Amino acid sequence: MNKKLMKDQLITYGIVIAAYIIMEILIKTGNLSSHMKGLLVPMTYYAVIAVALNLCVGILGELSIGHCGFMCIGAFFSAFFSRVTENILPTAPRFFLAFIIGIAFAALFGFLIGIPVLRLKGDYLAIVTLAFGEIIKNVINAIYLGVDSKGLHISLKSSMELGLEPDGEIIINGAMGITGTPHDSNFTIAVVVLLISLFVVLNLVNSRDGRAIMAVRDNSIAAEATGINVTGYKMMAFTISAAIAGAAGVLFSHNITSLTAASQYFGYNASIMILVYVVLGGIGNIRGSVIAAVILYMLPELLRGLNNYRMLIYAVVLIVMMIFNWSPGVIDARKKLVARLRERR
Repeated sequence: MNKKLMKDQLITYGIVIAAYIIMEILIKTGNLSSHMKGLLVPMTYYAVIAVALNLCVGILGELSIGHCGFMCIGAFFSAFFSRVTENILPTAPRFFLAFIIGIAFAALFGFLIGIPVLRLKGDYLAIVTLAFGEIIKNVINAIYLGVDSKGLHISLKSSMELGLEPDGEIIINGAMGITGTPHDSNFTIAVVVLLISLFVVLNLVNSRDGRAIMAVRDNSIAAEATGINVTGYKMMAFTISAAIAGAAGVLFSHNITSLTAASQYFGYNASIMILVYVVLGGIGNIRGSVIAAVILYMLPELLRGLNNYRMLIYAVVLIVMMIFNWSPGVIDARKKLVARLRERR
């Protein structure tokens, strides 16, 4: 890796670490309200899934609107594991294993979905991934799953159909989801997960495999003609992207008391919101997607004091960010400004 790429990566990590230190100082000195403290973990896992989606949309060049489905898979599989082993394993190894399970199942579903989905392109791929997210959400809402001395019991009708022994316990209760998941996530762990996600994605992008993935994105026919395994690299990027989304789901499920497969968290609007983070942060710009996720998630909360004008200002900020990132005139002006600053040095 050349010095410029190394410096660029270090700047990205440095921004995240600096933001973490500032927030910790504000918390320690009592200058951050309890409401804002409660938003730090959600803000971070949305940044993680924005990184995952940018890998798929920006680096691989495949439009996916179903990443909330992978997040949902990671959330439910990890929460189920934590609930079942809550009284068996200590907190640290249990939470670590929950991460492994959530990430592994999200990656597995990403791989299985990628087999048919990555044969599609453009709008068709977006529609299929959107449908996948909705299917996952509705299937989980229909599942009743309990545990007793005889093992696991599952039903698609009701909790009464499980036939649990008196010592049995319902873990997944249909649309009511999972309650009582251990509250293991915190801001420090979330930032560590974000840094690991950035490390994985940035090193992939700047590696030989990353250049092959971007070659597939730019022109798959030319890439295939040069001997690049187009299908293999597509599957690699899509599966890694799904796995990172699963990690965001693990943070999500272990940060709330009651986990439900609700549209608010895993539905169409949530998927579009994350796509907005990616687009406004810059498609293919991993650092930009993190910054956009943080700003756009926190902004509505910071503007709560303005009541009726809150969403109006939010919309204006969206437009300004879009112009700043994508307007050709603004991009030229930014390049000229950077060039002048370098000349003065």
